[in-house]
Amino acid sequence: MKTLCLSLGMLLLIACCCNAMTQRLKNNTGPVECCYKFSSVVIPKKNVSEIKMTHSSCMLKGFILKTVKGRSFCFRESVPWVLEAYNQMHNHEGSSQQQ
Repeated sequence: MKTLCLSLGMLLLIACCCNAMTQRLKNNTGPVECCYKFSSVVIPKKNVSEIKMTHSSCMLKGFILKTVKGRSFCFRESVPWVLEAYNQMHNHEGSSQQQ
C-alpha cells in the first residue's frame, strides 16, 4: 500500500512539473535583445531608423538604437538625446496612427 501511495504521489508530482514547464514555454515570446555594453557615440537623428527600449527581463535597462545602415547601438536610459529621440519617434508614430 505504501508503495502504491508513493508511486501515485511521484506520478502526480511529475505531472504537475510537466504542466508548469509547458505553460512556461507557451509564455516565452522568443529571443530578447538585451544590452551588455553601452555606447557614448552621438548619432545624428537622420541616421536613426528605430529606437526601442530593452525588454523588461534584461538586467541592464536602456535603449537599442538601429541606424539606417542596419547597425545596432545600446545607450543608457539616462542619455538625454536618446531619450528625446525615442519620445519624438514614438509620439510621432502615435499621432500619425490616430488620424
